Amino acid sequence: IEPDTFRIAATAMIDYIINYNKEIGNRQTFPDVQPGFMRNLLRAEAPKVGESWEDVYSDIERVVMQGMTHWVAPGFFAYFPAALSFPALLADLLCGGAPCIGFSWAASPSCTEMETVMMDWLAKALDLPPCFIHGRHGPGGGVIQGTATESMLVTMIAARNKVISRELSRDPKLSKYDILPRMVVYTSDCSHSSVEKVGLLSMIEVRKLSAGRKGVLRRKTLQDAIDKDKKNNKIPTFVCATLGTTPCCTYDNVDEIGRICKFIEDIWLHIDAAYAGAALICPEFRHIADGIKRATSFNLNLHKWLMVNFDCSGLWVRDSSYLTDSANVNALFLEHQTQQTTIDYRHWQIPLGRRYGSLKIWFVLCMVGIDGLQTHVRRFYHVRRGVAEAKYFENLVRKDERFEIVFPVTLGLVCLKLKRPGLNIEENAINEELNRKIQADRRIHLVPSIVHGIYFLRVATGSVNCSRQALDNCWDVIREMSQLV
Repeated sequence: IEPDTFRIAATAMIDYIINYNKEIGNRQTFPDVQPGFMRNLLRAEAPKVGESWEDVYSDIERVVMQGMTHWVAPGFFAYFPAALSFPALLADLLCGGAPCIGFSWAASPSCTEMETVMMDWLAKALDLPPCFIHGRHGPGGGVIQGTATESMLVTMIAARNKVISRELSRDPKLSKYDILPRMVVYTSDCSHSSVEKVGLLSMIEVRKLSAGRKGVLRRKTLQDAIDKDKKNNKIPTFVCATLGTTPCCTYDNVDEIGRICKFIEDIWLHIDAAYAGAALICPEFRHIADGIKRATSFNLNLHKWLMVNFDCSGLWVRDSSYLTDSANVNALFLEHQTQQTTIDYRHWQIPLGRRYGSLKIWFVLCMVGIDGLQTHVRRFYHVRRGVAEAKYFENLVRKDERFEIVFPVTLGLVCLKLKRPGLNIEENAINEELNRKIQADRRIHLVPSIVHGIYFLRVATGSVNCSRQALDNCWDVIREMSQLV
């Protein structure tokens, strides 16, 4: 492409992105499309001759936006917030425009060393234990993964490898195929579905333990399950404790669980803090992670609350050798002269290649700063604002006697349900119908959940375009739809 042509196209694309975000409030949050809609908008086959940029650009609204769910729209309250900031967008431009595939230090020294420094910056900002900082107090450190699921997968595989090596050293007559069927992973019934998925991929049985009515996994529940499994010749292998559970934003008791894993059973403890981990950047929220010093690994998604665009998930491990020992394959073309003294992050992840993802972290931390992530600076949002918005919405709900707050509101998630109105109707059925009405209305988008048989609605605050006005509109829609129910 000629430089002038590229400059015109790039300028148009940047202007489009700016206008998209400027006018996002005018777009319907969830689209009115049906499965297969795009086949009617695109040709049956790829064009034989390339089209002009103008032709492709003119189709963005018609083809792409027609079926978009607008995650940063004021009416989006589903799942958890998607981070967006112009420093991260600028970094994405540089990452795409000056490409490298940083699977090793030699493949791109800048890519590797920036990531190492950025993960240390973050570890210090979050007040993580020193064992998670590169070269500080042992072989631990941090690495960028794509998602929390990838972090879970590499750590569970590492734990599996660690247990197999331990059991083989105890009894050389065994094979890994004798050991694998005996392994067990423990997590709560409020944990993310990724634990089950990774268990399937790792071929390890997953035991989902009751988190109780409060959604918190406690010491006795875990210890009882471990004791029972050991009596049945099972091998406790991996525990996943969650900070900020997906259904209800509750917190497993990491301190109690950590004592079992470290001092009693010698089990890999992984902390999935994909959502709530970002709150640790604020000192007043660090109490939710009491006991983190006993964790073997810790993960949070920077693309939720730390202004770094998707995908960017941080994983820290106490001992990186467990990762590298379980996935170390060295073909001749991958070897380089400095591999004994540098980090090759390809051993810390599933794929070989990797993007220069740390650029996004660097841009955000440099342009926003830790203070900027802790306090509301100009148009940037931060975790405390998300909490304040959630508290504001909680107060709206509590003023209406027809509704009930299901779980305590501690960060940016409000769980609510419509009470049974004294009629001979199941309460869950009422709330399921309320959810159907809200989804059909299309003015806002949220998702429901079920914990211990209770069906409720989730309103996730903290989006870049969330505001009290947006929450007022959300509450108006919910109340209006409840009247129809």
